[in-house]
Amino acid sequence: MSFNTPDLSDENPEARALSPILKNLGGKKVFWGKIETLQCPDDNSFVKELFNSEGEGKVLVVDAKGISSVALLGDMIAEAGVKNNWSGIVINGYVRDIDILSKLDIGVQALGTMPVRSEKKNQGQVGIDISFGGLTFCAGDYVYADNNGLLLSKQKLNLS
Repeated sequence: MSFNTPDLSDENPEARALSPILKNLGGKKVFWGKIETLQCPDDNSFVKELFNSEGEGKVLVVDAKGISSVALLGDMIAEAGVKNNWSGIVINGYVRDIDILSKLDIGVQALGTMPVRSEKKNQGQVGIDISFGGLTFCAGDYVYADNNGLLLSKQKLNLS
């Protein structure tokens, strides 16, 4: 299913746009889905755990508080997300293995790249409201993302 966020925004003025802070880095340049939220500033334990469970076409929205010292997603975790039917991931933080991520069938939007991996400390909170880029993301909301940016909606939008 194809769409573009400018048209979706025109047709759905209630959808809110994220400030233009993220780069579209995954192989799937257009992605959408119901969201799961995660807050984990410098530990990707829960990113790995969630991407190793059935995603049902969801998008994982991660607030890493913009910390630039480590990456919260790399090729192996992203490959698990593809295998387990996640539509994409949106990270207020950084990723690595960009040459591989850009070829995988998963949407990835992040602040940028950082080659250093995170430690696994099993720290983070799943399913809580998180805020960044001028928006508050709640589990069960919907995101729609492409090269133009990201839209957030409380309801599923009609993608005709």
